[in-house]
Amino acid sequence: MLITLGINHHSAPLAIREQVCFSADRLPLALSNLAGTETVREAAILSTCNRTELYCCGESAESLTNWLANYHHLDPHQLQPYLYALPQAQAVRHAFRVASGLDSMVLGEPQILGQMKQAMHAAEEARTLGTHLHQLFQRAFSVAKEVRSSTAIGRNVVSMAAASVHLGLHLFKSLRPCHVLFIGAGDMIELCAAHFAAQNPARMTIANRSAEQGACLAKRYGACAIRLDELAAHLPQQDIVVSCTASPHPIIGRGLAEETLRARPHRPMLMVDLAVPRDIEPEVGEIGAVSLHTVDDLESIVNSGHQSRQQAVEEAEAIVAARTSGFLRWLEGRQNVPLIRALRDTGERLRRQEVDYAIKALARGEAAQTVLEELSQRLTNKLLHAPTAALHLAEGEAGEKLHLAATRLFRLNK
Repeated sequence: MLITLGINHHSAPLAIREQVCFSADRLPLALSNLAGTETVREAAILSTCNRTELYCCGESAESLTNWLANYHHLDPHQLQPYLYALPQAQAVRHAFRVASGLDSMVLGEPQILGQMKQAMHAAEEARTLGTHLHQLFQRAFSVAKEVRSSTAIGRNVVSMAAASVHLGLHLFKSLRPCHVLFIGAGDMIELCAAHFAAQNPARMTIANRSAEQGACLAKRYGACAIRLDELAAHLPQQDIVVSCTASPHPIIGRGLAEETLRARPHRPMLMVDLAVPRDIEPEVGEIGAVSLHTVDDLESIVNSGHQSRQQAVEEAEAIVAARTSGFLRWLEGRQNVPLIRALRDTGERLRRQEVDYAIKALARGEAAQTVLEELSQRLTNKLLHAPTAALHLAEGEAGEKLHLAATRLFRLNK
């Protein structure tokens, strides 16, 4: 049975979500650990700034809760109120909605589809992705493509990057005289750089641990590149800081922020922290001259465009519902695979027995026509013996059901 256990921006605040996220370098070990438990046969983990979800083929949501809590050294009882556990039908619908951007903070945002593909590839490389989850993800990608091509769900989407620009314009009115610093060089920072570049700020700077990766991104957007260990020296010149890294610890603490503001008196700063766990200590927001915003703070901004897309949402939900029903039928069919295999194995075993018997008869010199007649009769009798005996012994309602099943299986109505 498919099960999804998760936590997201609907169910938990950032302070809880950041405690259960998985960094990319820890994911392979986590997947192997999860798939190595007794109740899990297949596993994939989707971990983003807004959600952490375990997609599993297993039996127990309780065991998944315990695993997630124990892995992150948390108390399962304290984590439980923020979790959702979705059994098979709900898990399938949820996966399709997530891939289509229907469950995102930014309705219809496309980044989640790439993140789901990365989650699937990580599970493939860890060899924890089996037939059921592979099909689930492939169908989810297909549904997302259909939703985006046949509805307006992805048009005029307000993204985290656009919301960050909105905050900058609200604070500074114009970004042309502003210096903007980006910390990190991943997909989200690249998207933010593209949005800010469109506003023609006075200067943009990329700070990243990998100088080569930072320089590559900076070149694309006409920005400067610095190493992360040079951050303190460059902060006082910045008006806007946008950070999104995979660092397990804060990059900007209150002490560094206070030191920065002393070097630029009477000049406000906007800091946007898009990372989970957070790159900027929450206490920085208590400093009067700093306007600090996290991914949760941006929710009200990105929700502003939702009303105009309600019709598209209804159309998208209808597609998801139809494709969910189709996938559930496929899953039901998969349940019969062991029975079908056993039936074919039995037929093959009987066939081999009779072929061997016929070959020996031909070797003894018996007439070929006689051997073929005996072969067909013996094989027919053996194949029909079990169903015939069952029909003879069946009585009452069970007999009626068996009669109907036999009629359908052997097409006797013709």
